[in-house]
Amino acid sequence: MRRALLAITGLAASTTALVVFKGSPGTTQVAQNLPTAQPVNPSGPVADPGVAPDAPGTDPAEAPPKPSETADAPVSPKPGRTTARPSGTKTTAKAPTAPKTTKAPRPTTRRVTGSEEKNEYGYVQVQIVVSGNKIVDAVTLSLPSGGESDIHSGDVRSAYNGSGGEVVKKQSANLNTVSGATATSNAYKTSLRAAIEQAF
Repeated sequence: MRRALLAITGLAASTTALVVFKGSPGTTQVAQNLPTAQPVNPSGPVADPGVAPDAPGTDPAEAPPKPSETADAPVSPKPGRTTARPSGTKTTAKAPTAPKTTKAPRPTTRRVTGSEEKNEYGYVQVQIVVSGNKIVDAVTLSLPSGGESDIHSGDVRSAYNGSGGEVVKKQSANLNTVSGATATSNAYKTSLRAAIEQAF
C-alpha cells in the first residue's frame, strides 16, 4: 500500500513538472528552435539540392563527383576554338580544271607518195620519207625499164634516191637533170613535187 502511494505521488509530480516545463515561455522557444528529426535513408546520406557541393559545412567526400573529374567524360574543346563550321557559312570547292586539248602530234617519221607520172618510156613514181620537217630519204616506186631505159633509170635512181641523194641534200624538187635521162628526170621531179606538197 505504501509502495502504491509512492508510485502515484511520483507520477503526479512528474506530470506536474512536465506541464510546467511545456508551459513556460523560455522552454517553448527552445523547443521550437530544435531541429526536427530527419528520416533515416538506408542507402546513405542524400545531398541537399539547395546546397552547393563546395559550400562550407559540407563534406567533399560525400558530394557527388564533378562531371569533369570522371574518367570516361569526353574532353571539352578549348574555349574560343570551334570544332565545326557554322551552319550558315558556305564552303566553295575549286572545280577541277579541264585538261587543255592539243592537236595530236604528227608521227615523227612518215612516208609520203607522190603522183604517178607517165612519159614516153614508162611510169615514174617517187616516195619520200619525212622526219619532222625534213626529208630523210627518197625512193622510186616505179621507173621505166627495158633496153636503154634500164640504164637511164639506174642513173636517175643513183643521183636522186637514198639518204645521201640529191633530194635529201636539196630538200626540194629543184634537182639537176641527169644527163641522157631528161624525160625520166622531169617525170621524177614532178612526182617528187607532189609528194613534198602533201608532206608540208
